[in-house]
Amino acid sequence: MIPRVRAPELPQNYPWLNVDKPLSLQELRGRVVILDFWTYCCINCLHILPTLKYLEQKYKDSLTVIGVHSAKFDNEKETENIRQAILRYNIEHPVLVDSGFRVWQEYAVRAWPTLMIIDPQGYVISYVSGEGNKDVLDELIQKLVSQHQEKGTINLQELNLTLEKQRKPLITPLAFPGKVLATQAGLFIADSGHHRVVMSSFDGEIINLIGSGQSGLTDGSFSEAQFFAPQGMVFDKENQILYVADTENHALRRVDLKHQVVETIAGTGEQSRNIRPHSGIGRKTALNSPWDLQLCENSLFIAMAGPHQIWEMDLETNIVRTYAGMGAEACVDGVLTESTFAQPSGITTDGQELYIADSEISSIRGVGLVEPRQVRTVCGSGDLFGFGDVDGQGFDVRLQHCLGVEYAENQLWVADTYNHKIKLVNPHTGDCQTILGDGLVGLQDGEGKNTRFSEPSGLSVIGSDLFIADTNNHAIRRVDLDTLTVTTLNFPNLCAPDVCVPHE
Repeated sequence: MIPRVRAPELPQNYPWLNVDKPLSLQELRGRVVILDFWTYCCINCLHILPTLKYLEQKYKDSLTVIGVHSAKFDNEKETENIRQAILRYNIEHPVLVDSGFRVWQEYAVRAWPTLMIIDPQGYVISYVSGEGNKDVLDELIQKLVSQHQEKGTINLQELNLTLEKQRKPLITPLAFPGKVLATQAGLFIADSGHHRVVMSSFDGEIINLIGSGQSGLTDGSFSEAQFFAPQGMVFDKENQILYVADTENHALRRVDLKHQVVETIAGTGEQSRNIRPHSGIGRKTALNSPWDLQLCENSLFIAMAGPHQIWEMDLETNIVRTYAGMGAEACVDGVLTESTFAQPSGITTDGQELYIADSEISSIRGVGLVEPRQVRTVCGSGDLFGFGDVDGQGFDVRLQHCLGVEYAENQLWVADTYNHKIKLVNPHTGDCQTILGDGLVGLQDGEGKNTRFSEPSGLSVIGSDLFIADTNNHAIRRVDLDTLTVTTLNFPNLCAPDVCVPHE
């Protein structure tokens, strides 16, 4: 608890989202207010959204949650990008764009996420930082509502909001595709915003829709199965099995293409709070935001974004365990057990090392698969705030929240997500060069740097083609690697789940 302090008023002349007009604490007098200081890159900020949603529903006539978006990365300062994040994560409360950290400083915030609790008389009476505070908040709000009902200082009424998703419903055939995987069997697309996996030909003909399109954790046939914002995938062509990182279900799923069934192989459906290295039986071990996958013989390696670790699942024994990373969010090279990562979100391999897109430190890391099994930084600053857009070598390279990495022909293709570019990295020298994209946001086909993307997050190479999950453009892009020509794939028979039924 902190002493009662009058809550500083919120700026009216800053951009506000999910509302018709700016909100003031004065007009919210009589309600409990939670200010959620967040930034949309931050996995911990995303983890508390279900808690906020639960509290908003439970206390909808007495609680108002306001997201105060205080951006970490330059790309996150753009109001349109924040709007996209609101749509992607289905945020249904007002969001204030905190330009220049003004509100952050007025409330003396020090870390993402931080929740400031304001009582119905307009005083800040408590705050919590980090995750896992659901019960504490629930108890505190209940107590505040009871106290102020007795005092007659509560204003019980539901607040009407105009949400971004009502202004511009998301009815595109794909919604925020996070990852793409090109295989001999076809193209697999993690249609993350529609909670399904789309399987198509390389020309956009639909082969299978895997998942009902409604969020949930349900095994069964392709039409019955449910996912929740799936991301990375890897394909076992010998057994015709697709493995899926079912990110917001905190689970790994096994898709059997022969029998057309989906099965959960790891995770309990609940988010793990244990960041220390540990192991357990797949279905009995809670996971924490698995983001991408890589198969090496009988081992499934997992970029586990939530605890900042790399995990391994033995597909013969069904044991999952921490492979590398102590659980701290940082950049420490060296032996596996003493290394640290920062929200690893992409993974690939050359057979000798795993290569990781370590997003929060905007760096590419190498993780040894053979002795002496060391972790190293291939390129990037290795610093939580050392980001930018600088080609070069090793530690001089600057990326901005890179989410995707793909090994092909002794090179690493990198989705430099917040720079809206695709770069090529030499894994041995750390040399990094921009190949595609001019750095501006857009959907522009063409050649090389005369092209545009919007937060590309996933990459996959097959033959002389590179496929890109161009996330905020709701598109899959195809690159001819011989000419560096970029084209946007069309999916004529694909529709958003609630819009229409595709033609057979």
